[in-house]
Amino acid sequence: ETLFLTVNLIDRFLEVQTVERSKLQLVGVTALLVASKYEEIYPPELRDLVYITDKAYSQQEILAMEETILKALEYNVTIASTHCFLVRYLKAAHADRKLVWLACYILERTLQEYHMLKYLPSTVASSAIYLARKNLQRSPWSPTLVKYTQNTESSLRACLEDISQILSAKLNLTAVKKKYSSTKFGVVASMTLEGI
Repeated sequence: ETLFLTVNLIDRFLEVQTVERSKLQLVGVTALLVASKYEEIYPPELRDLVYITDKAYSQQEILAMEETILKALEYNVTIASTHCFLVRYLKAAHADRKLVWLACYILERTLQEYHMLKYLPSTVASSAIYLARKNLQRSPWSPTLVKYTQNTESSLRACLEDISQILSAKLNLTAVKKKYSSTKFGVVASMTLEGI
């Protein structure tokens, strides 16, 4: 959940605040700090964040940016992320590990694409489950999922098409693929994924 909140904080902050390119890493690491404080029992320490930026920013700069971000967002940190919806819908679908991992992989791939912000988080989560089920040779949608998601196959069509394009595109950012290619996550990123 921390990852999804971090990305959401960055997106919402950049929507209301112009940031110099040289400060984008500072915004990112500070959003991670805010999200971690909100989601984690033990958030990272400031010195760890300074270290991962290769000392590009000081603890004071991170704290100042934290205040700037929180004020710009009017201290509104709570969100219903795509991950929140995904977890709920996967429970409704009685998902096994393979389905969970594949849906999470698809969902994390959507985080890298700005144009996916045009969809409701619930729609993106529903579409990730649909495509995961389809690629695992299961019926992609069911009456139970319609009930819990309030989405039909036709209402997901545009989002499904966009995610299908994301999955078929050449990958420039490979960390998510590498993560989900490990045995810990069922090697789901090594699958050849089909769109709709």
